[in-house]
Amino acid sequence: MEKKKRDWNSIIGKIVLISFIAPMAFIIYKIIVSPTTNEQNIEGLRVKTDYILMLSQCILGVIALFIPNIITKKTRIIIPSYMYLVYILFLYGAVFLGEVRNYFYKVPHWDTILHTCSGAMLGALGFSFVNILNRQEKIHVALSPIFVAFFAFSFAITLGVIWEIYEFAFDGLLGLNMQKFALENGTELVGRVALADTMEDLIVDSLGAFIMSVIGYISLKYKKGWLEKLLIRIKSK
Repeated sequence: MEKKKRDWNSIIGKIVLISFIAPMAFIIYKIIVSPTTNEQNIEGLRVKTDYILMLSQCILGVIALFIPNIITKKTRIIIPSYMYLVYILFLYGAVFLGEVRNYFYKVPHWDTILHTCSGAMLGALGFSFVNILNRQEKIHVALSPIFVAFFAFSFAITLGVIWEIYEFAFDGLLGLNMQKFALENGTELVGRVALADTMEDLIVDSLGAFIMSVIGYISLKYKKGWLEKLLIRIKSK
């Protein structure tokens, strides 16, 4: 059964990988021929920076797809099939659907949905981190369920903040629009409206992390085992 899950994960992973690589030649072509600015404010017109962002996200998506395999081959870390599946589907939704297919603009609240899911995933990663430490003979920690849940929540929010700093930095360095401070036609937002995307991302990151933390707390407190299929573990020697 576990082998079938791995096979399906491998197939889905390859499909997602192809979806990142296949559009690259076209994107590079569009970077060359697209206008630098949308002077006439034409709705739906993409400019060079849009395609630069798209290309960079596809490249990062390809790298991100290989990270779990590298980790599992180079270390004794085991990434469960369910966690890996959620991870690659998240990448597909963020990179291919979000950037290449433009779902961030076409589908209402697409970015919000992804950030909520990422908050929950990072929360599960926080639980995994404590679980790994707890199973080490040299670093044994016996923490209460409420403290573990609080750690997972804080861990997820910290990584969410780091991601927003990354988006802010590269928007400034490369003239991108990852934080959506401008509309699709290039019109820059001002004041409170310009902050809305970043603050909404942080809020829903927190919401996703909180939900996962509550689920994890109940699971640990009452030994429900709800997180077992998502927790990353270390192979026994």
